[in-house]
Amino acid sequence: MNANPANPADTADTADTANPAGTADTATARARTSDERAEATAAEPSGTSRGLGSLLASVGGQNLSLIGALVLVLALFGWLNPAYLTWANIKVIGDAVTISGLLALVQTVVIICGALDISVGSQVGVASVVSAMVFTSTGGNALFGIAAALAAGLFAGLLNGAVIVFGRVNPVIATLATLAAYKGVAQLLSKGAAQGYVSNDDVFVFLANGAIAGIPVLLWVLAVVTLAIHLLLKSTDIGRNIYAIGGNDTAARLAGIDINKYLIAVYGLAGVVAAVAGVLLTARTGFGHPVSGSEGLELKAITAAALGGCLLAGGKGGVGGTLLAITLLGALDNGLTVQGVNPFWQNVAQGALLVVAVVIQKRRAGERAVGLPT
Repeated sequence: MNANPANPADTADTADTANPAGTADTATARARTSDERAEATAAEPSGTSRGLGSLLASVGGQNLSLIGALVLVLALFGWLNPAYLTWANIKVIGDAVTISGLLALVQTVVIICGALDISVGSQVGVASVVSAMVFTSTGGNALFGIAAALAAGLFAGLLNGAVIVFGRVNPVIATLATLAAYKGVAQLLSKGAAQGYVSNDDVFVFLANGAIAGIPVLLWVLAVVTLAIHLLLKSTDIGRNIYAIGGNDTAARLAGIDINKYLIAVYGLAGVVAAVAGVLLTARTGFGHPVSGSEGLELKAITAAALGGCLLAGGKGGVGGTLLAITLLGALDNGLTVQGVNPFWQNVAQGALLVVAVVIQKRRAGERAVGLPT
């Protein structure tokens, strides 16, 4: 049958039928597609591989590095000194990690919000002194002492936020100033000496040495605060707004987020958690300490947050990495102490780790080194 020139479809059909080369090309294309599908199927990981990959992805590369470093530190010091891995020493590490861990966790929130709090160590000193002095002045009422310490911490944190928001002061400068101011307040209140004696009180003794289900109360406090902050950041609109503010404050403001209110609230939270740490410090040592026991905690908190994956520019981070990092720092400090290393080297190690963490962040972000050509 002849093709109808008026029907282009008929013409095309006739042309395809009369063109063996076109048929061959189609067959070749189909064969190629079949081969590609077979290769993709062969390259697709098995169910076990996918499950392992999902697990590793959920843990994160940063956390895997911290876990590896922690295992290495534990193995090294355990090999150098068998007493290092005993339950008694592990409990010592846990007790020491609790106070610095609380500060590192709340520092994580502050950093995610795009700010920084250098004064948390001094706030711990104020809370410690207040808790012990109020306890003594009220005839040994531990609850009054703890409540007064929490109130002092809340006030100190809100004051930090107010200075930053209403004074329009850079968070680093503002909290550097209050670092010195709060340290002075603690020394003035205590006249520069340890105050009170709480080791004969059941509440403080329970906080320092008690256990629930075989786990020290100090670690329970750390676990509760960790869970609360994790849920705040990951499961609430408040947490999502905190990430948004740290990631891009301009976009957050245009989206209707009250940045000033969030900054003041975040610093208020930092003050309360620092006060909890101050109460635990009083319980552990039996006295209120204006400086001793709290000095240097701010550096450890910032180092742990940075090592744990918090982007110092804001908008990124989480409590899991911070908790691993503070545990690593605690294990390292304890290992150096057990080996009789000069404790001043602990500050050197913390400073070096902070520099390493920041350098890694800058490299990952692809930022040009200051003063060097691109």
